[in-house]
Amino acid sequence: MTQRTFTPPWWARNPHVQTILPVLTKVDRPALTRQRLELDDGDFIDLDWLTKPACGEPIVVLVHGLEGSADSHYARRLLTLLGEHKVSALVHHHRSCSGVTNRLARSYHSGDTQDLHTTLSQLRKDYPDSPLLAVGYSLGGNVLTKYMGEHGSDSLVDRAVVISAPLQLGACAKRLRHGFSKIYQSYLIKQLQQKVRDKLALPELSAQMPVTMAEVESLTTFHLFDDRVTAPLHGFDGVEDYYRRASGLPYLSQVAKPTLVIHAKDDPFMTDEVIPTRETLSPQVTYELHQQGGHVGFIDGGHPLKPRYYLEQRILHFLLEA
Repeated sequence: MTQRTFTPPWWARNPHVQTILPVLTKVDRPALTRQRLELDDGDFIDLDWLTKPACGEPIVVLVHGLEGSADSHYARRLLTLLGEHKVSALVHHHRSCSGVTNRLARSYHSGDTQDLHTTLSQLRKDYPDSPLLAVGYSLGGNVLTKYMGEHGSDSLVDRAVVISAPLQLGACAKRLRHGFSKIYQSYLIKQLQQKVRDKLALPELSAQMPVTMAEVESLTTFHLFDDRVTAPLHGFDGVEDYYRRASGLPYLSQVAKPTLVIHAKDDPFMTDEVIPTRETLSPQVTYELHQQGGHVGFIDGGHPLKPRYYLEQRILHFLLEA
């Protein structure tokens, strides 16, 4: 596969076009097969498989973003391309993101690497000769970055790609309170609020939830939601403790397996605080900062009804041809 450089076409130089158009022009999703992993805490996570590997062939693990799934535009495109190249792949769903509410009051968050480790451990057990490759998008990219740093040379992932990750959670939460970015926050917050309502409606879970049904409507920003819901549900001492401990940026220096990190400087979910300095990067990290590209966009051609993307060919080149 020929490696292209990223240059947006004239009609996709706006960051919001880059961010929104991919959602509006989804490709068809290939057929997937579900595998459910039962967890030690009584909960479960779902894996959606494209194809299982032959002996020794690599497996690509997709880790989706906030409220994403195998149906997300970026997952559909990468799965389609991997299918064309006969590469085994699966989507690791965060709890409650596979279309089924998880069993516990707790859910998932930007620093939750344990569930990903569970998936990777199961894959290593079932396919001991297959290299494990991973791609993390947005929140999933932050999770993958933190995992790679936490585990260092013991990481079960052999090569990783991180796309549009909010590596400084506090700075990104502030960014999403201003300007047009508030539209993205509102869209995602409504989905998070509904998941809280779903759990509050279950008698076996409602008493364990840190908010009441009447309070959910007031949680209109990520900062408020994370302070009242995410932090207490997942063992953090408030929102600032959560943002500090869950942010992936400090873990980049500890990465010991080849990892590609891609950001766009005009990403409407980010600020310059997510951009690492050369001194904070492990020698194993390749960092690409593009001036344009939006949030998980990176349209580099085609036309508005059928965009062409930089990401998928860059991901495959780094994971499979390096």
